[in-house]
Amino acid sequence: MPQPGGTREFPQIPRTRFRCMFPWFRIAMRSERIRQTEAPGTPVDCKLTSTTRMRGKLLTGTCAILFFACALQAQVPLPRPIPQTAPATTVTVDDSEAMFTTLCALTAAGFESNVSSANWTPYRAELRERLVHEQGPAVDALRKFYKEHELADAGATLSRYLWFGLVSGPAPDFRPVMRLDELPPDVIALDGFREILSGYYKEQGIGELWRQVQPIYNSEISRMHDEVSQIVFVASGYLREMLDPASPRTFTIVVEPLVGRITNVRNFGDHYALILSGANDIPADVVRHAFLHFLLDPLPLQYSHVVAVKRPLFTVAAQAPRLSPDLKDDFPSYFAECLVRAVELKLQRMSPSEREAALDMNDTDGYVLVRPLFGALAKFEGAEPSMKYYFPEMVRSIDLTSEEKRVEAIRFAAPLPSGRNATEREAVALHKQQLPSTIPNDKDAIAALTEGERRIAEKNPRAAEASFKKVLAKYPDQPRAWYGLGVAAVLESDWPRAKEVFGRLTEGDHAAKEDPLVLAWSHVYLGHIFDQEGQTERAKSEFQAALGVQGSPDQARNAAQKGLTSMAEEKPRERERP
Repeated sequence: MPQPGGTREFPQIPRTRFRCMFPWFRIAMRSERIRQTEAPGTPVDCKLTSTTRMRGKLLTGTCAILFFACALQAQVPLPRPIPQTAPATTVTVDDSEAMFTTLCALTAAGFESNVSSANWTPYRAELRERLVHEQGPAVDALRKFYKEHELADAGATLSRYLWFGLVSGPAPDFRPVMRLDELPPDVIALDGFREILSGYYKEQGIGELWRQVQPIYNSEISRMHDEVSQIVFVASGYLREMLDPASPRTFTIVVEPLVGRITNVRNFGDHYALILSGANDIPADVVRHAFLHFLLDPLPLQYSHVVAVKRPLFTVAAQAPRLSPDLKDDFPSYFAECLVRAVELKLQRMSPSEREAALDMNDTDGYVLVRPLFGALAKFEGAEPSMKYYFPEMVRSIDLTSEEKRVEAIRFAAPLPSGRNATEREAVALHKQQLPSTIPNDKDAIAALTEGERRIAEKNPRAAEASFKKVLAKYPDQPRAWYGLGVAAVLESDWPRAKEVFGRLTEGDHAAKEDPLVLAWSHVYLGHIFDQEGQTERAKSEFQAALGVQGSPDQARNAAQKGLTSMAEEKPRERERP
C-alpha cells in the first residue's frame, strides 16, 4: 500500500517530479449539424438555414514548454495551441438554452423596460422589442410573478434569475441539476418560477426561437476561442496545475448576449461560472481572476489550520473601509482573494513602479496579505511541486511578526463613494464553502497541529504523535489530531492501530462528518489497508465511501478512484495464474 511521507503535507500522496511539463490548452470546436427553419417575425438579422453548431470545450494534453518561465519574464506572447485530440477537461465555453429562456422571460416580464437600448447590440435590442410585446396566459402569469418578486435593486433582481439559469436543467422542464439543500438562496427565493417558465417556453415557442438564434451564439463562442485558451493556459502553467477530467469541479463560461455588458461571476460549491455577453472586448482580467479563484479557492480550506496562523493580519485588515463586505467575516475567502491578486501581479505586464503602486493599493484597500504572498511566490517559481502541494510551505514562509508590524503602520483608504447602478458594474456572487467547524479557534492547538504535520513530513512519527496528543489533551475529539495519529501509525506500519484510528473517524459518534478532508482520506487509508490484507470487498466499500463524501478534496477522490481501478485490474491477473 502507498506509504505516507512522499509530500510535505498530509494527507500524503505520491509526489510527482515536474520536468518542465505544462498543460497545453485549447478549445476544441465540436461540430453538430442543426436544421433551422425560418420563422415569421424573427427579430434577428441572420440567415436561418442549416449551420454548423460550434461549441467550445476546453481539452487538455501535455506539451513540453521549456521556455515558459522565460516567456513570462520577457513578457513575450505565448504561441497559440495547436489543435489536437485529447480528453475533455472540466473547463468549458458554451451557451445555455435554460439561461436564454430565463433572460427572455425576464425581459418579457419588464426587466429594464425603462432602460434605453441605444447602446445595446442590434440583436439584444431587436429581441427585446419582440419579447415585450408577447401576449398569452403564461406571459401574464410570468409578469405577475416578476412583479411580486421584484427587488428595489435591479442588480439583485438580475442576480436571482442568473442563478436560476445556471442551475437549471434542459428545457422544457428546467429541473435544477442540484439537490434542494445545495441550491443558492437566490434560487430558493424564486420558488414556483420553474413551472411558470416551462409554460412560457411552450406557449411562446422559445425552443424554436433558440434554434433560430444559434448562428449568433456559434459565432461568439468561436471568436472567444483563442483568448480564453490563452488565459487558461498561462494561469494553469504558472501554478503548474493539470486540470483533471475526472474532477467534479467545473469552470464554465456561459455566452449569453442578452445579459448585456455586465460580467457575472458565480461560484456554487465546486462549480464556477462566468456569464459573458460575447467575444467583443472580453474582460480578460475578470476571466483570469475568476479562473484563478477556481484553481486556488480550495487551498485555504484544505489547509485551514496552516492559514489560521496568519489570522491576526486578517483581524486588522477587516477594519479597512474598502474591503469587500463579503470578505470581512470570511477568512478563507479573504486569503484566497489575496493569493489570487498576488498571482495576477505575477502574470500581468507591469513595470516595477506600476507593480509597487498596485501592491500599495492592495494594502490601503485592506488586502494586506497580497504583498507577502507576492514575495513568497518567488520561491514557488523556483520549486518543483504544483501550487496545491507547495501552498503550506509558502504560507509558513510568511513572517507573522514582521507583517504584523508592517500592517499596523498602514493607513487604510477612505470608502469609495456609492456610484453606478448594480446592473452597470461587474456583479460577483459566491455560494461559499464553509470552513470546517472542527478546527479550534485556539492558537496553541493550531500550532500543535501544524507542528505535527511538519513532523509527519519529516517522517518522524513519534514526534508527530506527541504534537497531536497535545491537541487531544485539550480537545479529546479533535478529528485532525486523530487523523494525524492515524497517519503516524501508518508511518510505523502499525496497521491495527491505523485501522482503529481511521475506523473511529469513519463510523460511530466520533466520525468526522463535519470535516470532509479527514473523513474522505480516512476511508482511503482504510481501503488500502484492507486491500493489503486481502479483504477485497471491505476495501472496495471504503473506496466507494470516500467517493461519496460531499466536499472532499480532489486528491482524496482521485486516490479512491485509483484504488478501485487498481483492484479491478488485479482480479483478471489473479484469474490468469495457473
